[in-house]
Amino acid sequence: MANRHFLRSIAMQVLYAVDMLGDVEQETRSALIQLAIRDLSADVEDVSYVNEVVYGVLEEQSEIDTIIETYANEWTIPMIAPVDRNVLRLAIYEMKYYEDEDIPTKVSINEAIELGKQYSGPTSGKFVNGVLGGFYKTEYDSGG
Repeated sequence: MANRHFLRSIAMQVLYAVDMLGDVEQETRSALIQLAIRDLSADVEDVSYVNEVVYGVLEEQSEIDTIIETYANEWTIPMIAPVDRNVLRLAIYEMKYYEDEDIPTKVSINEAIELGKQYSGPTSGKFVNGVLGGFYKTEYDSGG
């Protein structure tokens, strides 16, 4: 199986591409998602994680975006750099909804920070860490 970091990278890139499409018909969107997954993961045998995460983020995007805006200190979704918002969407989906494997929430946060550093600007890691750290403290570390 391909390494999880690589699969997260593919998922984030597909989410970014879908985000850049804007509003398109569902059939067109689905076809483009499948083409992007196929092209980006040509050397990967099992893309089930990528499929599940991409479609899961899209299904839960409204709630995920609300979570992001809650912890992004007055930043709205349109104000957040496209790569950063899709890294955040991916991480929050993985932390809150993804159930196939037991992935520690701190691993999801660290992976998101690394994706932000790799694909976005120099301050992305700090921004992603701030948003996800706030979400983590509220949802997972409220006991102390």
